[in-house]
This record gives sequence, structure tokens and C-alpha cells, in this order.
Amino acid sequence: MDLFIKEKSKQNEPLAARMRPKRLDDFVGQEHILGPDKLLRRLIESDKMSSLILYGPSGCGKTTLALIIKDRTDSYFERINAASNNVADMRKIIDSAKKRQAMDGKRTILLVDEIHRFNKAQQDVLMPDVEAGNPILIGTTTHNPFFYVNTALLSRSQIFEFKKLSDADIIKTIRRALEDKKDGLGNISVKIDNDAIGHLAKISEGDARRGLSALEIGVLTTPSGRDKKIHFTMKVAEESIQKKAVVYDKDEDGHYDTISAFIKSMRGSDPDAVLYWLAKMIYAGEDPRFIARRIIICASEDVGNADPQALVVAAAALQSIEFVGMPEARIPLAQAAVYVACAPKSNAAYLGIENALKDVEKGKTLEVPDHLKDASLDSAQFGHGKGYKYAHDFNNHYVRQEYKPSDKIYYIPADIGYEKKIKDWLENLKKRSG
Repeated sequence: MDLFIKEKSKQNEPLAARMRPKRLDDFVGQEHILGPDKLLRRLIESDKMSSLILYGPSGCGKTTLALIIKDRTDSYFERINAASNNVADMRKIIDSAKKRQAMDGKRTILLVDEIHRFNKAQQDVLMPDVEAGNPILIGTTTHNPFFYVNTALLSRSQIFEFKKLSDADIIKTIRRALEDKKDGLGNISVKIDNDAIGHLAKISEGDARRGLSALEIGVLTTPSGRDKKIHFTMKVAEESIQKKAVVYDKDEDGHYDTISAFIKSMRGSDPDAVLYWLAKMIYAGEDPRFIARRIIICASEDVGNADPQALVVAAAALQSIEFVGMPEARIPLAQAAVYVACAPKSNAAYLGIENALKDVEKGKTLEVPDHLKDASLDSAQFGHGKGYKYAHDFNNHYVRQEYKPSDKIYYIPADIGYEKKIKDWLENLKKRSG
């Protein structure tokens, strides 16, 4: 009767819960830590577990892996969630673990989901016993543990970073659910279009739960066709995951055309167009780091010294998205893109380095003048550094002297923004020095 109730209860679970892999060989993704001969895999297969901190985005398999460990280990297994359990619950588990080890020598593995939700004082409760090796801690978190987990706990744990699942990983998970007759949807006749499954994978953004939930909703709410099959089309996929497909393929023209329009709109000082193309890329699931890199390049290439602050803002946006992640990262991205679009423009520094590189590549390489060469002890006898004028010894910290044996000019400041001040400053220096 208990087995029947358990099976009935499992049938009522969401598809994402039913489809959790039960074996390590069925686990999808994270090859960098779970591939053949990788450390984490060896620890699990040998049942030589030490305390672990598993961190990474939602839906990438952290808790699933912990439950696989549960089925493979000879240790007793306990599980709590820092969002719903408290210190009293944790103390009870620790006391039971001590008694269990004293009576039959069996250690306890304690899974703490969302460990970042425990504050530092609550995490300290674990410290003495984790240090003694009982219980063995498995902490999962979506937050960087170096900011949210006690340093003492980190030093006693192996830390493994989980990556966002790839589109291919999500597609594999969805197809497995469609074929699985025991826990999945294999007993339902479903015909799914390739573009529909691709859309689910892309919009899931590395979260397997999201993809499986959308699949389940679509299959269970779509009536069968005349052929008695459920046709899971792009329209069904869009309705199921509540996000329409946009023409934006990362490997084809949609990707390159959109980023090209984005860059040209920043260069052309049109903040409204910039925000539209930025929104399209974000909606389509573009990597925010890719967008930030393009803003940085534009800030330097197209704004340059007309507003040096543009590069600072763009670089800060990249740093910000690494810290806050999506979807909040859209805000610093928008701020930086609009700043670059509205800034005065000059490509003088960009043109200067391009022309200098061409001369180095195609022309005769110029020798460094003797007075600019390194004047270390070994080279002083050859006259290196002799006659060099130290700029700070002169008025305005400037003195005329030869810095390259050529009259070729590479940097021609524009008469706009801050670069006009640079141009005026350089001209005045030369006039004052005669």
C-alpha cells in the first residue's frame, strides 16, 4: 500500500521533478567537473566525499547531483532548505549524526539547499562538526560562495562551479522526457517541431526546469490532431513559455545584423535606436557579456578622448553584469549604451593606432634613439640614456626632444568634447616651449 501511494504521489509531481536523473551516467551537462576522470566524479564514485559547495544558476543540476550522491553513498543522508529550516532543525540533525556515528560508525551527509540564505552566524553552527567530518556538508547556492558563505566553511569544503546548461543540454533533456514512458511523457503521442524544441531550449536560458515545465504545459493543454498526435509547434512553444521567437540566430544573419545595427546606432548618436536593438538582443537571449564588450569597443573606438568617461562607464557595465547577473544586468547595459550614444564622438585614437600599425607592418622599423634607451648599468657604457631630458625638470612638465626618428603624425585630436581641450593643451605646450 505504501509503495502504491508513493508511486501515485510521484505521478502527481511536475515533469521536471519526475525527470531528475537517478544515475550519474544520466546526468546532463557539467562535463568540466563530472566528465570522465574529473575530480567530482571520482569523489562520488569512490564514496570518499568531503564537504562540498556547489554553486551556479538555477536549474543546472546542483540539487539533482546531491540526490544522486544520496543514492550512491553508504552514509546517512539528511536534507534541509535554508529558506524554510532554521538553526534548531540543523542542531537536531547534527545531534542525530553524532549519535549515529557513535553507535554504528556511520557518517551523515547533510544537504543544505540555498545555503546563502543562512546568515554568517547561522552558518557558524555547522563549523565545529563539519570540521570534524560529521556531518559532511553539501551546500548548494545560486550566489557566489566567496561572498555569501563563511570563509571557515569554504576552507573546509571543495568548491565546484556549475555552468548554465547549453541549448544542446536542454534539447537532450526535453527529448529524453518525451521518450521516457515511466516518468516522462512517453505514453503520450507527441510530434514536436525542431524549431519549437529549439525555442524552448533558447528561452529556458540554461534552466532545465523551465524547459521541462513549458513542455509539460504545452503537451497537456494541446488537443490531439486528426492523426491522434499532439502537434507541438512553434506557436505552442511560444504560448507555453510565454515568450515569442524573434528572428535572431546566434550563428546566422539575425545575430550579426542586430549587433551591427546596435553599434552603428551608438556611433550615430541615436539612443532610441540603441535601446531598441539592445532590447531585441536581450529578449533573444544574447550573452550580456558579448553586448558589454561591444559597448566597450564603441566607447573607445568611436567616442575616444572626446569623452574619456565613456570607456569608464562601459567597463563598469561589464563589471556590473558579472556581479548582478540577468535580468538586472539589462539596466547597466542600457545606461552604458545610452551614455556612449549621447557622448561626443572622435575616432582619432583609433585611426592613430591603425596607421601606426600599418607603418610598423609595412614600413622600415625605426630604431629607438640612444637617449631614450634603457640606461641601466650594463648599457650606460654604450651611451644609452645619455642626453635624455626629464620632462618634470622643465616648465609645464614638458620639454622638446626627439621621441621618434620620424615626423609622421598619428594622433590628430578632433575639435569636439574633451578632445578639443587635449588639442589646445598640446598646441599651447609646443608654443610655450618655443
